[in-house]
Amino acid sequence: MWQVPGLSRPLYQMKADFFKTLGHPVRIRVLELLSEREHAVSEMLGEIGVESANLSQQLAILRRAGLVRARREGLSVTYELTSPEVAQLLATARAILTGVVAGQVEALEEPA
Repeated sequence: MWQVPGLSRPLYQMKADFFKTLGHPVRIRVLELLSEREHAVSEMLGEIGVESANLSQQLAILRRAGLVRARREGLSVTYELTSPEVAQLLATARAILTGVVAGQVEALEEPA
């Protein structure tokens, strides 16, 4: 079992937990929006189209995972990514999925 020195859980388990955190469409959409620029919660509500309580819950999960950070500005709360690598991960996922979908289309177009 491969472990990172000083950590009690194996790296593969930490990766699995990380990907579980990403396993919700609202959280992915939040991260996509924040990949473009920081957003106030009110802006994200309009873009994502979920109830305020649901968005708050998803933002809390992303905050606990260390993927986003919040900054209060008066009555507004603005979020941003903690690392540009999060945006790179989403871009990589898009590239992988584009290739997978293209392969499926090619398979469907082949004569039977």
